Amino acid sequence: MAKPKGEAPAAEQRFKPIPLENLTPEQRALADAIRSGPRGAVKGSAAARPGPLGGPFNVWLRSPGIGQIIQSLGAEIRFRSSLPPKLNELAIIITARHWSCQYEWSAHHRLALEAGLDPAIGEDIAHGRRPAKMSADETIVYHFSRELHETQCVSDATYQRALDRFGERGVMDLIAVNGYYGLVSMTLNVDRTPLPGGAPPPLPPLKKR
Repeated sequence: MAKPKGEAPAAEQRFKPIPLENLTPEQRALADAIRSGPRGAVKGSAAARPGPLGGPFNVWLRSPGIGQIIQSLGAEIRFRSSLPPKLNELAIIITARHWSCQYEWSAHHRLALEAGLDPAIGEDIAHGRRPAKMSADETIVYHFSRELHETQCVSDATYQRALDRFGERGVMDLIAVNGYYGLVSMTLNVDRTPLPGGAPPPLPPLKKR
């Protein structure tokens, strides 16, 4: 099917990176907050790379007041969650797969593996399959996250299992990580943010059910 007249190519990024010297004072404050926070210490992250900010941060610069709130919320969700890093990253890649967000998957699949996630679990999620082998905790996070994205709620049984294992704070943190990375996925997908180094998309297309 031909593309509608005037539609940009899929590879064309919509929000062009802003050179550091062109940032407004408000944008500069946001960029400095991102780079001086915990993200700046993550090797290879968009916050750690020199030059203009990349990833979703480049888009958030367009509304620096909102961007400051989003980045602060994200730092809390990602680096101070009550959930162990492996489970937090598992929820993130489930969200990335739900949104077919290539950039988010590329960034967080690596972090999930570094946190100890079995590569077979990531492979199954990437292909839209329920992982064959998960721990009890991984199973709770998987079902809670999938139900939340697919049904916009969770069943009583799924909620109770998460509550019994992680407590009320853990349930709230699990809701938050899924919701926050849904916003990140929206940002990246609307922007058509290219993968670093022109890497090929890691997620295969899923067959429609």
